[in-house]
Amino acid sequence: MTTAQTLGIVPNQFVLEHLPNSVFPEDDEWVALVRAPEGLTVVREAPPYVEADRWVGFYGGATAHSLDMPGMLAAVVGPLAEARVSVFVASTYHADLVLVPEHKLKVATEALQAAGHKIQP
Repeated sequence: MTTAQTLGIVPNQFVLEHLPNSVFPEDDEWVALVRAPEGLTVVREAPPYVEADRWVGFYGGATAHSLDMPGMLAAVVGPLAEARVSVFVASTYHADLVLVPEHKLKVATEALQAAGHKIQP
């Protein structure tokens, strides 16, 4: 079993929000929602006018895997942790969207390639 993946760089940029007292965003302009006891985390595409930390994503849709395939996410976030790149992950049924700070994209790409992953722009 191999955990090397072909990861595409998502062409959009994202922003992350924390809504401590909200149960659902007031609009439908979100990509992912995660509800937890401390509030709601919202992942949105970054509008050009918003001044916030921007994140870019790697998505493993090209090497989709079943839910019972261990180690797929660890194979991606492990090298990023070693390269001191922060991540935010939103998983889908078939793959994982791994967001990294925009200013760390080059470092993240190099770390993933060094770990044996193929990166597609």
